[in-house]
Amino acid sequence: MGGGSESDESAAMVMVESKEWFLCAYAPEGLPTSDHLKMRTRSLSLAVDSIPDQHVVVQVLWISVDPYLRSQMTGFQDGLNLGQFVLDEVIQAFTIGKVIRSKNSNFKEGDLVTNPFSPIAQYYVAPPHFLKRIDPTAGIPLPDYISALGLPGFTAWVGIEVLANAKPGSNVLISAAAGGVGMYAGQLAKLKGCRVVGSTGSDEKVKLLKEELGYDDAFNYHKETNLDAALSKYFPNGIDIYFENVGGKMLEAVLNHVNRGARIPVCGMISQYNQIWTEREGVRNLMNMIGKEVKMEGFLVGSYLDRFGDFGKEMEGYLKEGKIISKHEVYHGIESFLESLGSIFSSSNAGKVVIQVKP
Repeated sequence: MGGGSESDESAAMVMVESKEWFLCAYAPEGLPTSDHLKMRTRSLSLAVDSIPDQHVVVQVLWISVDPYLRSQMTGFQDGLNLGQFVLDEVIQAFTIGKVIRSKNSNFKEGDLVTNPFSPIAQYYVAPPHFLKRIDPTAGIPLPDYISALGLPGFTAWVGIEVLANAKPGSNVLISAAAGGVGMYAGQLAKLKGCRVVGSTGSDEKVKLLKEELGYDDAFNYHKETNLDAALSKYFPNGIDIYFENVGGKMLEAVLNHVNRGARIPVCGMISQYNQIWTEREGVRNLMNMIGKEVKMEGFLVGSYLDRFGDFGKEMEGYLKEGKIISKHEVYHGIESFLESLGSIFSSSNAGKVVIQVKP
C-alpha cells in the first residue's frame, strides 16, 4: 500500500495516460489476432471535479486472462451465451487494482479491490457496485484473488462440491487439469478423498500434477492419443466423476468408461471455442448416458453467487493451511494481453494465466 512518497506521488498526479485494449473486429473462428484486438492510449483526468460522485479511480495491478473471454469476441451468441464485447469499446476482465482517487465513503485511497467487470486498462473510473475490498493483512498473495479465490477457484468448487457431490473413493477425471480451473478442481476432489487422474498436454504438466498438485496420476493426451486405451489404463474400475473442460474426443471417450450414476459437471469446452458450431466435433455415444443413468450438467457460476460466501470461507482456509496451492503463468505489462490470451489455447502455459500490469 506504500508509504508517504507513494501517496505524495499519487496526489500530485492530475492526468494519466492509460493504455487499454479494445475489439476492432469480431473473430468468429480461429484465434483473435492484432486484426481483431488492438491497444490504444487515452488520457484520464484525476482532478476531483472530473470524477463523478460516488465513483472511484482504480489503477489496475493484475488482470485475469480466461478462456471464456474468447466467446465474447465471436460476434454471435453461441455456446456459453455470454454477451458480446462492443466494437471499439474497451473489453473487460476480472482484475485486482488499487484505489487512487475516491468520491465514495466506502472506499479510500490505497484500498486494494477486485472487480469482475473491470476494463482491461491501466486505469479506470467506475461506481463501486462490483468492487470488493481485499484485506492486505490476510497473508494471501494478490494473484490468488483472481485465481483460487476468483472465478477459476469458484468454478472448480461449484463443479466438484455442488454438482459432482464428490465422495471419498470416487474415481475422478479432470480434463485440462493443469489449467486455471482444472488445477483447483483436482485438488478439491483430493480433499474430498477421491482418486483423481488428470489429462493434460505435456510431460512437464504431468509432472506438475503428480508431484506438486497431488494428483494420483496423470497422462499426456498428445502422447497417449488412443483415449479409449488411456482411460481403460487409468480407470480400470470406471469413472464416477468427469470434470469437463475440453469437449470433443475426450468427452466421447469418457462416455465409454462411465459408471452407473456418473456425474459430469460441464464448465467449458476449450477445444471447441475457436470453431464455428458446424465445424465442431460431435459426440456419437450420448446414448451411454441413458443406460448408465449419467447426469451431465452445464453451469455458469453466476447462477451460484448465493454460495460464493461459503466457497470463499472454505477456499481461504485451504490456502492458509497450505492444502490448496496455486500455479500462475505470469505475463508482464498490459501490452502482453493478446499474447497471453493466445497462450491459453496452445497448451503452452501451466497454471492460471495472469498479467502483472504494475509491479
